[in-house]
Amino acid sequence: MSESDGRDAFDGEVLDLLVPSALHHLRIDRVLSMLTGLSRAEAHDVLTSGAVSVNDKVVLKPSTPLEEGQRLTAVLPPRASDDVLPDPSVAIDVVLDDPDFVVVNKAPGVIVHPGAGHREGTLVAGLLARYPQLRQLSVEGLCDPSRPGIVHRLDKGTSGLLVAAKSPEGFLSLSGQLVEREIERTYLGLVEGHVSEERGVVDAPIGRSTRTPTLMVVRSDGRPARTSYEVIARVNKPHAATLLRLRLETGRTHQIRVHLATIGHPIVNDVRYGHRRDARLEEERVFLHSTSLAFRHPRSDERVVTHAALPGDLAALVPSNLGL
Repeated sequence: MSESDGRDAFDGEVLDLLVPSALHHLRIDRVLSMLTGLSRAEAHDVLTSGAVSVNDKVVLKPSTPLEEGQRLTAVLPPRASDDVLPDPSVAIDVVLDDPDFVVVNKAPGVIVHPGAGHREGTLVAGLLARYPQLRQLSVEGLCDPSRPGIVHRLDKGTSGLLVAAKSPEGFLSLSGQLVEREIERTYLGLVEGHVSEERGVVDAPIGRSTRTPTLMVVRSDGRPARTSYEVIARVNKPHAATLLRLRLETGRTHQIRVHLATIGHPIVNDVRYGHRRDARLEEERVFLHSTSLAFRHPRSDERVVTHAALPGDLAALVPSNLGL
């Protein structure tokens, strides 16, 4: 969810095995539940997210029987945990504080919520230290215990605006707006090469790679995804690049990064989907910043608009007269 809404963001550990004779002809959802400890409902969600493949072909139907010798691959959701501890050492840059929600400016390098290999120092831990009422949202069953209040998320290397709910009313309203595509999310991204068109739309479905399940790719059986872009500036030094204003019309995992790489203009310093390492940025930092976030207030229905300027490490790579 960089740009993800969280519902298709199964980026935990990977299950990869050859089906043994003991599991021959068993339903795939039952097998996932048996092997991982997931409930049948959770296994169903993993399947319908497109995170499960059999012999490199995505399987969506929970009742699909497995056969001995098939290769089963699944990207599992981060394990839910009730022991996410508040961590006041995590800096929280609050842009807008409201009884129903908080908009923060996430720093690059910060993980939004616990996942495989990342249990401490998360944004959620920092939010819990400042807003302990977030815990009640998971107690009431509104969200995963490991991500209380989280409506959408940003990748570790992406900076910028993110909204988290603080009340049941806030969570239900914001989650609903996200599903209905009513939350407006605008990013600034520097991409490799000169984009020829002044503006355009990438409309291409996204799903998991059958070869590398932790990567997302454009594929015909993926989930619908649309990203619009507009050229702000083209630069030539130290190499050709284009600064874009990007608008998410959907929120798939790594959507912006995948879409721009697909049209031949990967995000600068995104070695996962691109090919060039920019020594001017930290190793896992990508030139992608959530600069504007707009939505309806959960109670008053008034339009809420927030902005976050381009941070210093990214601003140093583009012309200073742009006023970003």
